Amino acid sequence: MLRTPPQPRPQSLDDLLDSALIAHIDRLDLASRRVFTGKLRGERRSKRRGQSVEFADHRQYGEGDDIRHIDWNIYGRLDRLFVKLFLEEEDLALHLVLDCSESHDTGQPGKFLFMQKAAMALGYVGLVNLNRVAATAMGPREGSIWSAIRDLRGRRRLHELAQWICSLQPRGAFSFRQAAQRIALARRGRGVMVLFSDCFFKEGFEAGLKLLVGRGFDLFVVQVLSPQEVNPPLTGDLRLKDVEDADQAEVTISAPLLKRYKANLAAYAAELGLFCARREINLITVQSDLPVETLLLDFMRKRGLLT
Repeated sequence: MLRTPPQPRPQSLDDLLDSALIAHIDRLDLASRRVFTGKLRGERRSKRRGQSVEFADHRQYGEGDDIRHIDWNIYGRLDRLFVKLFLEEEDLALHLVLDCSESHDTGQPGKFLFMQKAAMALGYVGLVNLNRVAATAMGPREGSIWSAIRDLRGRRRLHELAQWICSLQPRGAFSFRQAAQRIALARRGRGVMVLFSDCFFKEGFEAGLKLLVGRGFDLFVVQVLSPQEVNPPLTGDLRLKDVEDADQAEVTISAPLLKRYKANLAAYAAELGLFCARREINLITVQSDLPVETLLLDFMRKRGLLT
């Protein structure tokens, strides 16, 4: 895929979030309601304060359940023991992970710019709703972690997150498995992790995703492809060079070759989708020309990430 034509990189919050986008996403919030036994106090400081604990359902009493959670009204009517289940809004963490490999510096619109804007929009939703926000950039550094920022909370930290995102640039290659292992060992609490990547790892995506899933975090993978990757506008005899490891191949672009390329891409997408479905990883595949508000309002809200 051809590199993105030279263009100014985002330098500030205003370059990542404009007023129209903020107007679209300002009322969104992370979906954070979980069913649990008993009436505990919600820790999350939310715009919906006072709704942190809400009755959901009953289930039959089992050995070891706290008798304080028994519904004695039902016992009086049915002579059977049931405990109450409630919904809790809890203090969640939002962890944004950006793949900064050089393959993202391609396409029109550029894949990396789309990822930066999408990550900032999602970070905005987390910060204005007083969730804890962290972000990690995977890249060609020691341990395959280029940079990280942690423990942001509140609207006043928006510029700090924006400055960090603007400092990133796609470069080189790295070990996805090594980066995922470091991220998995460092995270704490519970919440949502969102990985932005094209998921084109020569080592494969399986080992890295296995490390990221679970341990109290719901994993969402946003696979970003450029329109030119889906429908390559290429013809003739070409020498293709991998921007990350300099591998080269000489090819003649023909209709049968493009057909085979699209079939291989579809097969890869199906393999990734099946892998994620089996492990309860939420996969969202988009193109870089998709409006960011559509990603959040349609795709992420429908998948239960946002409400």
